[in-house]
Amino acid sequence: MPSNKILNEKEKFVDELVEKLKKSVCGVMVDYKGINVASDTKLRKSLRDEGVDYFVVKNTLLKRALEKAGIEGLDEYLKGPTAIGLCESDLITAPKLLHKQVEASKGTYKIKAGFMDGAAVSAELIEEYAKLPSKEELVAKLLFMLQSPMQRMAIAISEIAKKEEGAA
Repeated sequence: MPSNKILNEKEKFVDELVEKLKKSVCGVMVDYKGINVASDTKLRKSLRDEGVDYFVVKNTLLKRALEKAGIEGLDEYLKGPTAIGLCESDLITAPKLLHKQVEASKGTYKIKAGFMDGAAVSAELIEEYAKLPSKEELVAKLLFMLQSPMQRMAIAISEIAKKEEGAA
């Protein structure tokens, strides 16, 4: 039987984790076996630089924290080694960075499931979010689409003017 000190530390950790889960708009649970130290260090740095809180957590403690935070439907994924990436500001960042790691590991590092805005989501949905273009790419595409009709019209007017000059 664990001592009261250890139980109190675990309860404090769960309470802190509940607060992180409630503040997060997105969480991605991963099976981190198959990642070497160099890759893990690089991954942690890239996640930290983007504002994603990533850490390894015991399944029993994560299960309790998820229950207290009101996030249901993830119990079946709490088997084996589990790490979680939490992001407070963006739905796309954590899935995108963790999916890159999955692709780099050739299947040994896996996304288990996650949550978005307090609701459980599948690994497939996490991967779909990861494949979305970045905000900058979307803005560039929008600007191109807005500029394209004006550019075509300018070319058409220019060709009409050239034809009229040639006919004169």
